[in-house]
Amino acid sequence: MDNQKIIQLPKVELHCHLDGSLPIGIISELLGREVKKEELQVRDDCRNLAEYLEKFDLPLSCMQTETGLKRTSKAFLKSLKQDNIQYVEVRFAPLLSVNENLDCKSVIQSVLEGLEEAKKECGIYYNVIACAMRHHTDEDNLQMMKAARNFLGEGICAVDLAGNEAAFPMENFRGLFQEAKKLKLPFTIHAGECGRVENVIEAVECGASRIGHGIALRGHADAIAMCREKNIGIEMCPISNLQTKAVRDKSEYPMREFLDAGLCVTINTDNRTVSNSSIEKEMEFVQKNYGVTDEELVNITENAIHAAFAKDEIKAELLRRLKEV
Repeated sequence: MDNQKIIQLPKVELHCHLDGSLPIGIISELLGREVKKEELQVRDDCRNLAEYLEKFDLPLSCMQTETGLKRTSKAFLKSLKQDNIQYVEVRFAPLLSVNENLDCKSVIQSVLEGLEEAKKECGIYYNVIACAMRHHTDEDNLQMMKAARNFLGEGICAVDLAGNEAAFPMENFRGLFQEAKKLKLPFTIHAGECGRVENVIEAVECGASRIGHGIALRGHADAIAMCREKNIGIEMCPISNLQTKAVRDKSEYPMREFLDAGLCVTINTDNRTVSNSSIEKEMEFVQKNYGVTDEELVNITENAIHAAFAKDEIKAELLRRLKEV
């Protein structure tokens, strides 16, 4: 697909972190100084995930007040217009913005207000996924989920588990996601980004309908078959995974393997600013490196629509727009 056609393709993004995707301009405004790209974007020779995560300190510092949360979320959604995004599920960890002046409910409310203001201006459909963090206690994560539950169907669409997967394996969180089920919260889980296929299997067995990254499924036919049979959405983030060294080389990235196995593959940026990416860039990257066809790009977009935690009428509208192209 030539560049112009990729630009025109109506796009859907399901795995995008708010703090890693803030436009540089809004960070400069909120900090009151010019912020350079290299302060927010990883270098091409990024060595590992730890180095990658250092780039989140500045944007997070802008998300500690109601005003900061509203303005950053509004600027984020408006910035997606240039990528022809029609629907986005943006995720963030509310607990990382809780402080003596802000409780969890206020944090979520502020982000939703900013997104809603932006939607009125740019027309992009959105939902929010609230992330529990692996290094937080089950008690704190459960309180966050209960706060998010107040907004389910009114901006919040699901919860997630993010953070240091290697240090905090999925088996530690069975109880937390049993509680999420009781709260009737849908969930996706970051799993298989750091090499253990067991985390992916455990996440699916806990009830996750989608998996963030999932690249540890590579070469595990039984686990792949399980995900295919359960129609688990696989939120792949190619450029980010190469930057964090989740795979050592692009030849090891399992895009082709997963597509050929019939998995419900979706293409995402993970962190638009930190990774200096867009869905357009990700699509060009997988076409160039993994022989992804034009038809497969359309199918991947359809996968994202079907896997989205969106209302049926929004999914129908997104499918209609895709078929018009």
